[in-house]
Amino acid sequence: MLDYDEEAARYDALRGGEPRAAAAAEAVLGLLPETVGELLDLGCGTGIVTRRLAAGRPGARVTCLDRAPAMTLRAAARLPGAVVRADSRRLPFPDGRFDAVTSVWLLHLLPAAEDVRAVVAECARVLRPGGVWVTTVDKAAGHNVGSDIDAVLAARPPSAARDAGDEVAGYAAEHGLRPAGGARFPGVGQGRSPRSTVEDLRRGWFVTLPPGEPLAEEFAARLAALPDQDRPRPDPVFTLRAFRRPAKVEPAAG
Repeated sequence: MLDYDEEAARYDALRGGEPRAAAAAEAVLGLLPETVGELLDLGCGTGIVTRRLAAGRPGARVTCLDRAPAMTLRAAARLPGAVVRADSRRLPFPDGRFDAVTSVWLLHLLPAAEDVRAVVAECARVLRPGGVWVTTVDKAAGHNVGSDIDAVLAARPPSAARDAGDEVAGYAAEHGLRPAGGARFPGVGQGRSPRSTVEDLRRGWFVTLPPGEPLAEEFAARLAALPDQDRPRPDPVFTLRAFRRPAKVEPAAG
């Protein structure tokens, strides 16, 4: 797994920068109520998306949270006074604090299913009745655009998708959250080229291909043999799902 403290300085530049952030924020805002008083953005990273969420809901008080010190320093430069460093599995907020919670490109980073369950439980806990949680799901699948690079990578050892959409929906249901829509948006500027994919492989992007291992070098050689080494393939397309905490508890049937 990448070290996000080391990654912070180049994180935005390597992931589409402002155009990608704009696409993500627009899609998230389309799933949030217009009248949001308190918004929490989990796994905010450098705050590049959070800043746009705040601009899109100027009447909201926005809090952004990340556990990586270097990321929170960058986020604090964009959103002074709004950044909290903490673990999304153990949120330092009281029950029912927020009208909306967002988690963009977070769940896929968690090491195990129980960690995803813990984050979903915390999102449900801190939402007010009627509040909405918006999250990305199936991130790895979003990168599969049917390119020659994808054909090479299809043979790599599989890894469990911690953010599988159906599983996330199941965890949400366990905590009383109900489906409230979805959206898709492009990862602008993130189309892979063979050369950039080799670079990603050698810095630990692909968790089942540890850098320096013989298998990783085999895949690097296959990628290096592809044509048009510097031509980006199509951008990935990411998926959002929204869930709502019911405004009131409905009586059980029977």
